Amino acid sequence: MILQSATNLQFTPKRIVSLVPSQTELLHNLGLEEETIGITKFCVHPAKWFKTKTKVGGTKKINIELVKVLKPDLIIANKEENVKAEVEELAEHFPVWVTDVNNAEDALQMIDDIGELTRKKTTAEKLITEIKENFSKLADSLQLQTKISELRTCYLIWRNPYMTIGGDTFINDMLSKCGFKNIFEEQKRYPEVTISELQAKHCELLLLSSEPFPFKQKHIDELQYELPNCKIILVDGEMFSWYGSRLLLAAEYFLQLRQSLL
Repeated sequence: MILQSATNLQFTPKRIVSLVPSQTELLHNLGLEEETIGITKFCVHPAKWFKTKTKVGGTKKINIELVKVLKPDLIIANKEENVKAEVEELAEHFPVWVTDVNNAEDALQMIDDIGELTRKKTTAEKLITEIKENFSKLADSLQLQTKISELRTCYLIWRNPYMTIGGDTFINDMLSKCGFKNIFEEQKRYPEVTISELQAKHCELLLLSSEPFPFKQKHIDELQYELPNCKIILVDGEMFSWYGSRLLLAAEYFLQLRQSLL
């Protein structure tokens, strides 16, 4: 059964499987150490869980038979990160909550919903309040740094081919919160881009993410040759794309990132 409302679950879940790394970290922050019994191989936070919890495959290739062995009473998935057919198959046997997060507002609603589902509403509300306060401080700081806000920015997530993010993504919303102008915001999801397009759009700041493709210094060197007038830096992809409790750290990271560009 795919749950349509966080209030549909009429019991307190005791055996939770998370199929999404950022939401696994959220379960940890909600204090669900004993209840969370299964995670994916990409759920690297917290480190203790990564070492001790049962791995049920990757986000795109779930070991459904292993999940059945675990007999969860709640599975937490995501519309974008997980495969629809696999989620639907699991929903034939267990309650599944599917999140759909495209911006900060969606992320805060997701935290509230999972707090409701797991009977950790009060803890979830405290997380939401702290996240809002942190981003409010970031917004106040942005008002004093208008020069950086004008930078024409591209955020790369992949190489061969180069791929960036469109205006309908969570990462785009984080770029906006950080005060950067996404030069590909008119496009959808994760379009392929070329060096020629970056040149034509007069890209001033190129952010190379640590995930899903692990960009390194050598990639900066390669791109800098083609884009000599562009500032190119490596950034922590988790801060831009993890929409759970990682948001507690994101605002401060964005502030430090901006200050490094002054």
